[in-house]
Amino acid sequence: MSTHTNLAEDALSEEAVEAWLRAHPDFFERHEALLDILKLPHPAGGAVSLIERQIGWLRDKNRQLERKLMDLVQVARENERLSQRMHQLALGLMDADSLDGVLATTQEQLRTEFRADHVVVRLLGDPQRGLHFVGESDTAMQLFEDLFESRRPLCGRLSGEQMSALFPDAPDPVKSAVVVALMDGNRRLGILALGSREDTRFHPGMGTLFLGYLGEIISHAVATRLKA
Repeated sequence: MSTHTNLAEDALSEEAVEAWLRAHPDFFERHEALLDILKLPHPAGGAVSLIERQIGWLRDKNRQLERKLMDLVQVARENERLSQRMHQLALGLMDADSLDGVLATTQEQLRTEFRADHVVVRLLGDPQRGLHFVGESDTAMQLFEDLFESRRPLCGRLSGEQMSALFPDAPDPVKSAVVVALMDGNRRLGILALGSREDTRFHPGMGTLFLGYLGEIISHAVATRLKA
């Protein structure tokens, strides 16, 4: 009898039991008494019944879902605030009556509404047209060739050479930055750069959707004034 029992136990591997229970999820509904008999180790010590363990697992799962929901709510609120800031920026750029007005509005809005410590706009063109214009051979333009090719905003820590080219006169060290290509169709207009004294203000993991919109709005305003 003992030999027969051992053979039966050997034939039922853990994998086989798991597979059978997965195939018959209603097993414990037909054998509820087993729920009180089966004991599982509890993380805090001792043992609990299967049903108590399941209740604990469901509570933990519920707490995880609550945390995820709160994270989603926070993201939604931040996106709403960003949308409002983008709207205010667009209105300000529409009211600007010149290229200088567009650049001044861009500087003001991005410093106050987007919490950027430094805002830099470099436009391709004859440097004699103004301080914001640089030639094709400008160091910053050459260092960000990949930015124009990909047209995707660059976020986070830049190389020391890139930081120096964008923020040469910054009184405080710029520890994180965002760089966006300004384009008019396939025509390169220049670059927009935002710098921060905080390490984590701009980081590689941040969403680039709104940064893309930001680049498009400013690009349109700049291109319109250049053609005027």
